[in-house]
Amino acid sequence: MDVLCLDLEGVLIPEIWQAVAAKAEIAELAKTTRDIPVYDDLMQLRLDVLRQHDLRMSWIENVIHELDPLPGALDFLGWARSRFQVAIISDTFYQFAMPMMAKLGWPTLFCHHLEISDDRIVGYKIRQPDPKRCSVQAFQSLKYKVLAAGDSYNDIAMLEEADHGFFFAAPQNVLDEFPQYPHAADYPTLQKLLSETQ
Repeated sequence: MDVLCLDLEGVLIPEIWQAVAAKAEIAELAKTTRDIPVYDDLMQLRLDVLRQHDLRMSWIENVIHELDPLPGALDFLGWARSRFQVAIISDTFYQFAMPMMAKLGWPTLFCHHLEISDDRIVGYKIRQPDPKRCSVQAFQSLKYKVLAAGDSYNDIAMLEEADHGFFFAAPQNVLDEFPQYPHAADYPTLQKLLSETQ
């Protein structure tokens, strides 16, 4: 069985930070790697905004619990898991993602950790440098063929390294910049693209 590496936010679930931004009515928190490609720059901005507005982890958790997977995501994930070894490779954090993993049926997730003190997010720990590329390389070192799908700049390394890489519901500016990757605007199209690799 081939391995399918999927991004999480924007592919299977809504963007968590955008949901928090909408609930808190703070536009700066809505920025993603689509807007700020360097992940550390983006996270430093988010941490600064959280401090300025004294947004607590417990409040953010309540917002996350209200979210549901994207329409069609559960059916797509069920289809994918019957055909591939599915690994979700994300730049989110375990503390954010666990409620969504429960709603997705507990797929395998590789992501990062938040540092929390007194109900406040005070920092974060990246699993390793360039984690999406390294994850694909690790599966390939085990002699798996790797397919990958993502929606943003931070997925490019994963798509580059995979044997077959695809965009899913990516914004036009990303598609224009990386035209070499086939694009699926919906799950049936992504299923078709993935099936054609087998």
